[in-house]
Amino acid sequence: MAARDPEATRARIFDAAVAEFARYGIAGARMDRIATAARANKQLIYAYFGNKAELFARVLEKKMLDLAVSVPVDPDDIEGWIDRLMDYHAAHPELLRLLFWEGLEYGTAELPDESERQDHYARKVAALQDGQDRGVVTDAIPARDLLFLLIALANWTMVVPQMSRILVGGEDNDRDRLRTSIKEAARRLTAR
Repeated sequence: MAARDPEATRARIFDAAVAEFARYGIAGARMDRIATAARANKQLIYAYFGNKAELFARVLEKKMLDLAVSVPVDPDDIEGWIDRLMDYHAAHPELLRLLFWEGLEYGTAELPDESERQDHYARKVAALQDGQDRGVVTDAIPARDLLFLLIALANWTMVVPQMSRILVGGEDNDRDRLRTSIKEAARRLTAR
């Protein structure tokens, strides 16, 4: 009989939940599919992560933390930060899908225990505010609004790839040109 490995089981459940929520959203996700994909007992999901809404919240929280660690805001190199952010989302499209599903299903309602996510964004806003205070980023737009605009610029092509393909084109050189345009727009939004 193989020894139980609770951490490995948690990791399999987490990975299966990421895939399930990214594909089906919160309402469409099924705990039995997560259990099957994770090769785990469905009751373990509830024991480790709580109900479906709690599991989704933990998945999103962890994915946001991964992004924060991997791609911190750099007010001294906005174009480089935009590049890194776009690369991150190209490599991890599930995060934007999770955020999109969250927006569709919960709208603007504040979710229980958003404190870690609020802290995540507060640190990003503080980084931009620091850039404004040092004079490397314009203060014409409040830091929190500026962060929202920059994130929207960088992420929108991944959220609606069909619009990018239709409007900009689907070839590699089209995507490269769009990325250059997004970085130029970000540079202009932040320029002193």
